[in-house]
Amino acid sequence: MSRPPQIGFVSLGCPKALVDSEHILTRLRAEGYGVSPTYQAADLVVVNTCGFIDTAVAESLEAIGEALAENGRVIVTGCLGAKGNIVRDLHPSVLAVTGPHACEEVMAAIHTHLPQPHDPFVDLVPPQGIKLTPRHYAYLKISEGCNHRCTFCIIPQLRGDLVSRPIGEVLQEAERLVQAGVRELLVVSQDTSAYGVDMRYRTGFWKGRPLKTHLSSLAAALGELGIWIRLHYVYPYPHVDELIPLMAEGKILPYLDVPLQHASSGVLKAMKRPANTGGTLERIRRWREICPDLTLRSTFIVGFPGETENDFSRLLEFLAMAELDRVGCFTYSPVDGATANQLPDPVPEEVKQERQARLMELQATISADRLRRKIGRSLTVLVDAIDDEGGAIARSSADAPEIDGIVYIEDGADLPIGEFASVRVFESDQHDLYGESLRV
Repeated sequence: MSRPPQIGFVSLGCPKALVDSEHILTRLRAEGYGVSPTYQAADLVVVNTCGFIDTAVAESLEAIGEALAENGRVIVTGCLGAKGNIVRDLHPSVLAVTGPHACEEVMAAIHTHLPQPHDPFVDLVPPQGIKLTPRHYAYLKISEGCNHRCTFCIIPQLRGDLVSRPIGEVLQEAERLVQAGVRELLVVSQDTSAYGVDMRYRTGFWKGRPLKTHLSSLAAALGELGIWIRLHYVYPYPHVDELIPLMAEGKILPYLDVPLQHASSGVLKAMKRPANTGGTLERIRRWREICPDLTLRSTFIVGFPGETENDFSRLLEFLAMAELDRVGCFTYSPVDGATANQLPDPVPEEVKQERQARLMELQATISADRLRRKIGRSLTVLVDAIDDEGGAIARSSADAPEIDGIVYIEDGADLPIGEFASVRVFESDQHDLYGESLRV
């Protein structure tokens, strides 16, 4: 048999873009293409880009330039492709440019520049498709786009308004992943809480059962699969309260990634975000009463145009009262095309950096205190790797891959990667836990 055409692939950006890459790779393998790990062995390279902030744009343009220099035949897809002619202006020799979630357009470009007749006698694709994550966890994208119009964000311009996937289709994909050995599903979208609103929560079917296309119904059904279910990018709409009992019952992980962005009503109004932080604090209190093991993650922006020292102090006060477990903090940077660029009173860069440092110093104290409370407890963890020193690197229900902490198990060399284990925590720091294996 002759060598099949080889495609090189570079995937940049967020987990939603990663899922787009997985869909394209699955189609490539289904049609008989090979996937090359090097530029030199590839007949053509696809670069899936990010175009959200300036640093991501620069990284994407650099990756395209590298692929052109190393290979010469490049197709560009992803969010950067939706930002006018920026790609072709800098790299006019690319073969084709598409926007995000454009699998059909990417495949059409590949067919044009590297045709490949499919061999129906060779089964090249596993049932779960091609995944770019380790075998034991996977991202499950439930919708595309976003209906919000936050002034600092251009995602709706890049990915369009909200389009939810049918609930039966989502659950069938989840089942295939579980059958393939996945132990943790990370549910992602731009606005997970809004799942189904574009369909008016239309009823779908899974295993013959009617299910409303709604986050609560989806979470309850995913909770029947017997694996970890972790929810990301959950805006605190009222119906989020319905998820907390599922967490308390162990149906889904007691983990919420809630993008709050700020705590000053004035800044939130300028961002066009919900501004009732007092209500948020009360809901957090109720959530923790129902589910004491709940882990809360959020992200914040400091230095937004017009942010005063009083606004920033309000944010620090909120963090001290909310005691969030995990926090990310970004300094505001203008995004080409965002309406926030027109707002008055920009914050000087040195002030942004100073506020970021102060916020993270406070949060380090809060995070360290909350982790310290876990010393002496027994936890179920998912083993991700064994390091060179013979210890196991694992994660608890409080730890999403690549963005949160780890649980380091010094005596875990013989623990199977991709499987659950029990540990007793004996030490902690600002980010991580340290435990010993509780072998049965």
